[in-house]
Amino acid sequence: MIESNGTKPCLFTIGHSDHEMPEFVSLLTQHGVNAIADVRSQPYSRFHGQFNRETLAELLKRAGIQYVFLGRELGARRSERESYQGKQARYDLISQLPAFREGLNRLRGGLAKHRIALLCAEKDPITCHRTVLVCRHLRSDPIVIQHILEDSSIETTQQAEVRLLEAVGLPPTHLFKGHSELIEQAYDLQAERIAYTESEVSHVTSGGSA
Repeated sequence: MIESNGTKPCLFTIGHSDHEMPEFVSLLTQHGVNAIADVRSQPYSRFHGQFNRETLAELLKRAGIQYVFLGRELGARRSERESYQGKQARYDLISQLPAFREGLNRLRGGLAKHRIALLCAEKDPITCHRTVLVCRHLRSDPIVIQHILEDSSIETTQQAEVRLLEAVGLPPTHLFKGHSELIEQAYDLQAERIAYTESEVSHVTSGGSA
């Protein structure tokens, strides 16, 4: 099993943002990542073609990094109507979908052999579903979750959650609520903020951006 901190496997996350490919690959190799799990619902970029699914898979292969697309299972823009309330996708409903659970289990299995990074577009992990949806449901697993930031530094789950509390306007401590309850509330509030909402002219497919 691939281990971090001596005993636990490590799952990374990264946002491709506007990185050039050599810079992006360097961020991965610095942290020993050897597999990418793409969790974008639509694995294409209008302005950064190097991150289009087929192109990215080939470029990563040349760098010795495996690529797997998990956007159907772990993406945030869904085709399943039961994951919507009105026109907005609901992360709590997505988390109950069989496909989502299947995606989590595929990640768990992959962590036994690979150092995996979840890939999405947003550079800030707390504004992306890779953290607010996917990693939220892996936090209780015996793994270490680390976010690779734009400057190659690492942000831990705990550090990200401190920023998340601040971002949604919640205090770090509360007279009547424990810290874990505050964290869960912060995830819920951020999910409402960033969840995909259908426009009047959009048609949801199995794709979609994060």
